[in-house]
Amino acid sequence: MLLHNKQSGFTLIEMIIVVAILSICAGIAIPTYLDWLPKSRLNGAARQLMGDLMLARMQAVTQNNKFRVFFFDNKHEYQIQRLDDDDNIDEWTQTKDIQSEYSDVTISFEDDLIMNPIFSPKGTASNQKTIKLTNSSGSKYIKIALTGRVKIDDTQ
Repeated sequence: MLLHNKQSGFTLIEMIIVVAILSICAGIAIPTYLDWLPKSRLNGAARQLMGDLMLARMQAVTQNNKFRVFFFDNKHEYQIQRLDDDDNIDEWTQTKDIQSEYSDVTISFEDDLIMNPIFSPKGTASNQKTIKLTNSSGSKYIKIALTGRVKIDDTQ
């Protein structure tokens, strides 16, 4: 009876080749990933703000009352506020901070004048507004039409 002593495993050469291939792949992928991150944060922030603006419009219609999105001077916080008949704050939701999830994104407006859009019970907006979101990858613009339509655009 013959006994075979067969060993299994990887040789040192095979392991070095695999590590070299993985290093090359990581060297190609990491810069691409790092370029993608700011764009992803900017897109996410734009979607979040657009969703909150649409929520304010929807609340105005369903509650038959005016709602305003109030932007703070710090360029990253805002509130959705319910207004009474005299346009005074009736009630507001919690303060939202865009930088809690999207750390490098700031909010600004045309000519640096803060404009707080007001949505009427009919779903229309008080006037046409453009909100600019910016980070290291560039800018996105959220446009609010007089009809109350909210959309994201890459151009001003």
